[in-house]
Amino acid sequence: MNGFTLRAGKRAGIAAGLTSLLVPAALVLGAAPAQAASCNVTTGPYQKQVEKFLGRTVDGRQSLGDCQAIQAFQRKHGITPTVGYAGPLTWRTMNTMIQQKAAGTNPNKDRKCPTNRGRIACVDLTRQLSWIQDGSRLKYGPVPVRTGKDGTETRTGLKKIYWRNINHWSTLYNVSMPYSQFFDGGQAFHSTTKSMWNPPGSGGCVNMRSADAKAYWNLLRNGDDVYVYGRKPGT
Repeated sequence: MNGFTLRAGKRAGIAAGLTSLLVPAALVLGAAPAQAASCNVTTGPYQKQVEKFLGRTVDGRQSLGDCQAIQAFQRKHGITPTVGYAGPLTWRTMNTMIQQKAAGTNPNKDRKCPTNRGRIACVDLTRQLSWIQDGSRLKYGPVPVRTGKDGTETRTGLKKIYWRNINHWSTLYNVSMPYSQFFDGGQAFHSTTKSMWNPPGSGGCVNMRSADAKAYWNLLRNGDDVYVYGRKPGT
């Protein structure tokens, strides 16, 4: 074997070594790509309720199909861990949706929000609902809202809108708060891009979908009443 052959063989060996360093191990070994989060096939404490809500066969036994349907719901609303388990938080979210739907077009049926103050924005923390009424006449809503989480609850009681800023920027949270209407210290109605059912909740503000926050902006003014009552589930 001559010197040229030895040098060529040495270069080839070095190149092969570099290749093994640069190419991901998964490609070298033919490994499969990482899979999506696996499903929890354990039957949850709210299995039947969750199955019924999702339109699944109600047998109280977790199946792969049940798990995948629960997982899709959890992903949509930012419920973690997103493993498809029919646990308390998932059912609490679904139950809130059921109560919101049941409110229909008469959210103040129990007259808990004052009807003797003219135009007023009502916020029911228990059902995570808000609407605007004039006396007993419904003007807008009801719409789902996302209120303060445990520790930063939206404060209850009769308030008044005192400051409005259509393009407000929160220096506290470093986020945009479009259509902000402040009614209690730093607490305000404003729009957010998060799901209204995304736990655990806001920093105290009443989060709204963009279209609803815009409608509130157009209907309300400084000095208008806001009444907050009830208790958010989980707080």
